[in-house]
Amino acid sequence: MLTKLLGVSLLLLASQTSFTASADISQALQHEARTEANKLRDGARKPEQTLAFFEVTPQSTVVEVWPGAGWYTEVLAPLLAEQGKLYAAHFSDKFSLLPADYMQKGRTDFKNKLASHPVYKNVSVTEFAPLADIAIAPAGSADVVLSIRNQFYIFDGETSIKHALANFYQALKPGGVLGVVAPQLPDHLLNSDWKKSGYVPEQLWLDLAKQAGFSFEARSDMLLNPKDTADHPAGIWSLPPTLAGGEKDKAKYLAIGEVNQMVLKFRKPAN
Repeated sequence: MLTKLLGVSLLLLASQTSFTASADISQALQHEARTEANKLRDGARKPEQTLAFFEVTPQSTVVEVWPGAGWYTEVLAPLLAEQGKLYAAHFSDKFSLLPADYMQKGRTDFKNKLASHPVYKNVSVTEFAPLADIAIAPAGSADVVLSIRNQFYIFDGETSIKHALANFYQALKPGGVLGVVAPQLPDHLLNSDWKKSGYVPEQLWLDLAKQAGFSFEARSDMLLNPKDTADHPAGIWSLPPTLAGGEKDKAKYLAIGEVNQMVLKFRKPAN
């Protein structure tokens, strides 16, 4: 009887913690540093649900892998400003498969963003290159590593994912969470030439994460988009917000919406 009551108590405590974290994330979404353009994408990207699913709390140490222009940084920085820690692992010069000027501009624009508001003052900028041995954060320091909408695997496929997973594993504390959001390749396209499309098979992530030592914990269908057929001329970049085709078929791609994405939660074993 005591064991049963203890189990119920722990379940209620976990539920309360999740509710509190979600409320904190919701508050961070309203922070003044967020741009209106980025707020418009909340409906498609579901940041509150995503971060709660990956167990991000105001006390977390989080690594944001390839933050790009800082869409999620705008949410994570205010959320973690007082009690947590954010490492932003941006482009590295050791990644030779992207143009150097593109990466340099990305880093410069991101650092300018961090200098634009005091809420970013405690964000630490590190580097990430999938095939380079670079620490994205001090070893064993992170509660959560987030890889959201990163397409580093299109350059070296399976090799890139393997190296990246090893890096993520090293950064995480025992028991820490790896959160992956990535465009999901439909099963019927597995035999197609999908490598450069930006889409990736879910099973590939599951298999390689297991090889890297992670335990697969849960998936969510919150970002699935059944309208996305994954066979567009410019891959995922045909869809909004990129709209690589310009005005050509723009209405068609806007009607489809943002890319169909898998949301996968992995955990580094506690011991």
